[in-house]
Amino acid sequence: MSQHLPFPTSRIAVVSITRHGIALAGRVVAALPGARLFAPEKFAAEAEAAAPGAAACYAGKTGEQIPILFSNFDGIVAIVSLGAMVRLVAPYLVKKESDPGVVVIDEAGRFVIPMLSGHLGGANALAGTIASALDATPVLTTASDARQTLAVDLLGRELGWAFEASHDEVVRASAAVVNDELVAVVQEAGSPDWWRKHANGRSGPLPGNLVPFARLEDVEPERFGAVLWISHRDEPAELAPRLAGKRVIYRPPVTQ
Repeated sequence: MSQHLPFPTSRIAVVSITRHGIALAGRVVAALPGARLFAPEKFAAEAEAAAPGAAACYAGKTGEQIPILFSNFDGIVAIVSLGAMVRLVAPYLVKKESDPGVVVIDEAGRFVIPMLSGHLGGANALAGTIASALDATPVLTTASDARQTLAVDLLGRELGWAFEASHDEVVRASAAVVNDELVAVVQEAGSPDWWRKHANGRSGPLPGNLVPFARLEDVEPERFGAVLWISHRDEPAELAPRLAGKRVIYRPPVTQ
């Protein structure tokens, strides 16, 4: 079972547009230190009661608040129907590297659904934290999370690792992982405990298609759908042509 990690920011907006939803929103705010509740001004009393000192009420349409929330928060939790939230955020989407993580919760508090920016925006991690607090079911639809395998764009993030790769290289490596192609994982630096501390938690064994290596020179790139290289070294010039398009490089802090 996944061990959900806390969402790594307090810049979270919790939005509810109904009286019953506001009560649930108060529980969400209580579970997320620093979060704020946003509700229509006609429910100002209910919002303040649900989240004392952390409620903000707005006039006008909820849709008019979305660009403000996108600009000022890293995560948005909406107690709104999934379809309605899709329509509300659609005009303001830019790219997954910068869009906030968006999570939707049904008004009964049974299901927590990461809707947007599940990986880089942290919506999957945020959904896990909320689901644990509400005793709800997180509905993770990203392939790596559904199958409890490696998320290429999140490897080592909790450990402070940066990664170097083009968008196409990340897409290719991610597809190789979830489609059970052989993927070389070469670790020459950094903490070896990256699997247990992986985003959203991973409690099972390392998937069989991920093949560990201690040195990049030991890898035959042609055998693998992708090569994930954890190192402080520069890429060897003699291997660069063979790794082109299929490698993702991770850079742990030099103290690791």
